[in-house]
Amino acid sequence: MQFALFRLSKNRAVRLRNNPSGSDQVGLLEKLVAAAQRAGVDDPQVLGAMRRIPRAAFVPLDQVALAYEDVPVRIPHGQVTTQPSLSARMVQALRLAGAEHVLEIGTGYGYQTALLAKLVSFVTSIERWPDLAEMARHHLAAQKIINVRVVDGDGTEGLSTEAPYDAILVSAAFPEVPEPLVDQLRVGGRLVQPIGSGGAERVTVFRRIPDGLVSLGVVADARFVRLYGRHGYK
Repeated sequence: MQFALFRLSKNRAVRLRNNPSGSDQVGLLEKLVAAAQRAGVDDPQVLGAMRRIPRAAFVPLDQVALAYEDVPVRIPHGQVTTQPSLSARMVQALRLAGAEHVLEIGTGYGYQTALLAKLVSFVTSIERWPDLAEMARHHLAAQKIINVRVVDGDGTEGLSTEAPYDAILVSAAFPEVPEPLVDQLRVGGRLVQPIGSGGAERVTVFRRIPDGLVSLGVVADARFVRLYGRHGYK
C-alpha cells in the first residue's frame, strides 16, 4: 500500500484529498485505525473518530501520498504533524466523555483538532502561525466540522476568556507545563503534554488538583517540535 500511495498521480492525490470515498477510503482509514490499535489505542470512541476523519483532507497536497501512513508529515514553517497513532494515544489519555470543552495547543493543519471535535462538545485550538491557523479553518470547514474555534496566538498563554477547560492537549514540547494552562484547567481535568526540551520527550498525562498538577504517568516516548511563547521557549 505504501508504494502504491507514493505512485499517486497529482490528479489522484487531489481527488483523494478533497473527496475520498468508497472502498478506497474505508481501507485507508482502517489502515490508520489498525496502526493506532497496535500502539495501544482501544477506546472505541477514539477509533470511531479516526474512521470518520479523512487524513488526506488535513495534509499539504504534496504530502497526500503519506496521508494514510502512520507517520508525521511536513507542513510549513519547519513544523510537522503528529503521527496519527500518537495523536490517538494522546487523545485517549484525556478520557473524554463527550460533553467537554477542550483546549488544544498547536492546531497545525487540523487533523488532531478534527479528532477531538468528533469526541467532545467544543474545541478551542490555538496556533502560533496565522497561515497555518487559516489553513486549518479551511480544512475543518470543508469537512463540515463546526464545533471548533481556531485562534491565532501564543498557545503558552492559553485563552483565559473561555476558561476553565475540561481538558487540554499540548502538541509541542517544553520541560514543564506553562502556568497559564494549569490555571485554565478545571480541577479534576486532564492535560497531556510532551515534557522535554524538544527532540526526545515523554508525553505525560496530568490531572488538575486544587494546588496544581499531579502526573498520572507517561503516554509515550516521542519527538516533538518545541513549544514557543511567553511561557515556553523564547
